[in-house]
Order: sequence, then structure tokens, then C-alpha cells
Amino acid sequence: VQLVESGGGWVLPGGSLRLACAASGDTVSRYHLSWHRQPPGKGRELVATIFAIDDVTTYSDSVKGRFTISRDNAKNTVYLQMNSLKPDDTAVYLCNMKTYGGDYWGQGTQVTVSS
Repeated sequence: VQLVESGGGWVLPGGSLRLACAASGDTVSRYHLSWHRQPPGKGRELVATIFAIDDVTTYSDSVKGRFTISRDNAKNTVYLQMNSLKPDDTAVYLCNMKTYGGDYWGQGTQVTVSS
């Protein structure tokens, strides 16, 4: 299984970005997928999860109402739409897929929110 994130970059506060995590080697529709982030000098934080059953989603309090996680089974890709970005959202964003064989992680994509 390989996960490849894309879509990161630099954005002004209040701006938007959409991250993508493309999977190969297995099918995203079968598993729980999540986005995590790691700010500079800090630990990793769970940001959003989309569950395999009924695509139920959950979010951390810090991003609720601003971020949306979604899944496109035809493209075997999971997305994170990020709106109203704040400087505190600056981090490396990583996607995770929990399979029956274990956890898989992408390499991460940098998001920088700054004026």
C-alpha cells in the first residue's frame, strides 16, 4: 500500500487549500481514513477521520466547521478541504489508512499559513 499526499503550499490567513491523498495497492472504500498534522516542534494531532461504514466523519475541535474530509472511491483518493485557514494550522499534513494488515502513512505535505 502506498499513500501520496498533494495540495499543500503557502496560503494567506483566511484562505483555502484542498489536500489529496491518493492510494495504491488497496481500496480506500474498505477502510477508515484520517488526516493528521504535525506542527513544527510539536507532536502529531488527529485532525479528521472518515469511517468505512456510511462515511461517518469526525473532526478535532480545532478544525470543526472549517475542514471537511471526503472520499472519492472512483479515484481511490481521500481529500481534506481546508477553509478559513489560520496561522495555527501550519503543519505537515499526513494521511493514514487503517487496514486489516496494519496502518499506512503517506510522506506528508507542508501547509504554511502566513501573511
